[in-house]
Amino acid sequence: MPPQLRLNAVAFISPQNHPILIRPFSQSKDEQLKYHYLAHTSLDVFEERVNSGTKATESYLGLLFSMENAAVYGYITPLKMKIVLALALSDVVVRDADITTIFRALHMAYYHSVANPFLKLHTALDTSGDHSALMLAGSPKWESFRRRVDEIGRAAGAQV
Repeated sequence: MPPQLRLNAVAFISPQNHPILIRPFSQSKDEQLKYHYLAHTSLDVFEERVNSGTKATESYLGLLFSMENAAVYGYITPLKMKIVLALALSDVVVRDADITTIFRALHMAYYHSVANPFLKLHTALDTSGDHSALMLAGSPKWESFRRRVDEIGRAAGAQV
């Protein structure tokens, strides 16, 4: 059996660079902090890639960087929502088609959660004065979104 990809973490970051969900697939506290750091570090690379002339129609930004034992990939939606994947570094050949499939599944999970007319949204005023809609943590729809992310993670090789 050929080796497979191993997904270590997924992060959803708002257009205002606020974390919506950072989901590490590890129980270790140190590992969880590491993936929070990687998600925040990726924001600089997102900014650089978007402002450097990358085609506006490209959502998949490819490999952002690698650090220690993780390769970090990025995806930005048309509404500037950022999705970050952290994969375990290994000898497995990582195909862009596999990564974009995972990103599209995660994007659709988020889209279906936010587009749900029954989803309770909480409007928060951020520091720039913009109102942003945030899902209420703990609500049934939020839990449904987290379950979808976990299912996609399991399908992508995460050890949930």
